[in-house]
Amino acid sequence: MNIRKALDKAKKERAALEPAANAPRVSTGGEFAQPDDAAWNSPVYSESRTVDIDMDTAVRNHCVALSPDFAEVDYYKILRTQLRQLGEKKSWNTIMVTSVSPGEGKTVTAINLAATFAREYSQTVLLVDADLRRQSIHRYLGYSSEVGLLDCFEERLPMNEIIAWPGIEKLTIISGGRIVEESSELMGSPRMQAMVTELKSRYDDRYVIFDVPPVMAGADALAFAPLVDCIVVVVGTGATRQQDLKKALEMLPEEKIAGFVLNRYQGANQLYRRYG
Repeated sequence: MNIRKALDKAKKERAALEPAANAPRVSTGGEFAQPDDAAWNSPVYSESRTVDIDMDTAVRNHCVALSPDFAEVDYYKILRTQLRQLGEKKSWNTIMVTSVSPGEGKTVTAINLAATFAREYSQTVLLVDADLRRQSIHRYLGYSSEVGLLDCFEERLPMNEIIAWPGIEKLTIISGGRIVEESSELMGSPRMQAMVTELKSRYDDRYVIFDVPPVMAGADALAFAPLVDCIVVVVGTGATRQQDLKKALEMLPEEKIAGFVLNRYQGANQLYRRYG
């Protein structure tokens, strides 16, 4: 579908489902599926900051899973299904998304994967910008944020004040705030381990997806890897060198590597992304 038509459709659906001004800000879900199960309890979004995604910016940044009108969403559904089945089998619910080198699409993959998980009935999703050197998720989605993971890490703000709700049912985000260059020591610290444990265990039905710096860009990914259940590695077509991929895989814990995402694949159907 043409991007402009998809944007217009998404905006119309969002406007039609916008809650009344004097009603509690609880998402009706827009184009995202809603549970039919009467036992489903919607998360209490009043405990989080409310932010508004700019769809023009999001789609320009290839965050296509926010709308069902892009064919590429199907590949994220395949990835989601495989990760969910693996998670159910091994009781995993924390996913680290990284890449071999910068510029291979790890942040876009993390955003699209989180949005795709949020479409399912069975769980909520928290997307965490754990790239302490470059907070990007909120910029990719077109909203401003002055607080992020570092604010909670340094105990300046409680967790609920850094979590943002973008108006999408079952999806919350942590992104923004200060950055720090010497981040690898923080990523593997006991304080970070305690934060990840809190995020992992706070809700039984939650998946937590962490956007983490590239493996070859520093020690952050290696320090953070022991704290999560599984790892998804993004590989850029025509960008990732085979020797760099091999070296990155040797450094990451093999038992935690859930799979790979081949980014910028241009196959017979000329799709933006293909899972492999």
